[in-house]
Amino acid sequence: MSLAMVPLGRTGTTVSELAFGTWRFGRQADDGEVEVGRDRAHELLDAYAAAGGNFIDTADMYGDGASETYIGEWLEARDREDFVVASKVFWPTREDANGRGLNRKHLRRQMDRILDRLGTDYVDLLYIHRWDDETPVEEFMRTLDGFVRDGKVNYLGTSTLEPNAWKVVKANELADKRGYEPFKIAQPRYNAVNREIEGNYLDMCADYDIGVVPWSPLAGGFLTGKYARDERPPADSRAANDQRFADSYLTPSNFDALEVIEEVAEAVGASPAQVSLAWLMHHPQVTAPIIGARTVDQLGENVVAADIELTNEQFKRISTAKRHLSA
Repeated sequence: MSLAMVPLGRTGTTVSELAFGTWRFGRQADDGEVEVGRDRAHELLDAYAAAGGNFIDTADMYGDGASETYIGEWLEARDREDFVVASKVFWPTREDANGRGLNRKHLRRQMDRILDRLGTDYVDLLYIHRWDDETPVEEFMRTLDGFVRDGKVNYLGTSTLEPNAWKVVKANELADKRGYEPFKIAQPRYNAVNREIEGNYLDMCADYDIGVVPWSPLAGGFLTGKYARDERPPADSRAANDQRFADSYLTPSNFDALEVIEEVAEAVGASPAQVSLAWLMHHPQVTAPIIGARTVDQLGENVVAADIELTNEQFKRISTAKRHLSA
């Protein structure tokens, strides 16, 4: 199969219908073991490209920069123009007070480091990884616009954990007034059980023609079906080792939604994870969910979601299983 191409919001650029997230690249576990090393990262990128994928998502802090380095090394043997590469900036990279956030000093330093690690002259999409209430909007929007004018960035986006529709609107209205580049892509958390963006945030994206590229499409693994109601989570699972995750996800309302997904999965001959991805891909306001994987087999299973056809009734069943509630 080959992933289809879809518009990246109103940028005029097209991307594959599934983005590939590289947050596991170079990431060290508590025991010091690297979750996805260089060789495995390149195997995963090979498999993603072979499936027709062209939309690679990273960040300056993934693996303390190793993710960008691995991607840059992989791109050396390929045509850079064949891929749409997105990165992010915000989190601390130095101990000093200016080594984090969206202040101009930090943004300029990190922009140079991002390009150096990726081995490229530009990134297609630069997200602010979180909002910075300590830096005036005028300040960081002007700095980001400068990156676009200098040819270091093609488009701007905003990634978030908590919905902040009014802040994005404020920034884009200011950009319109000043002639700056606005945010054209949003990267919020969104999946069948994390529905906090429904309402103001998703409506804002539709009204301002902002593309939606959601992260955590499988709710941290909850929507894979590995957990069962009223049963102890598997010993090696995230829920067994992270009480905050267990308290957030192993809830009655989430299991209600999961059971609907499992019923649909059985009807279409797919896994709950594939149906969860297919639901997002069928969503009229979603551009491309960001998938991640530790192995090529996992990646292949996720990519199969692009072949799943949901009926309108199945899509609505999942949509209404849990609405306007955060997990």
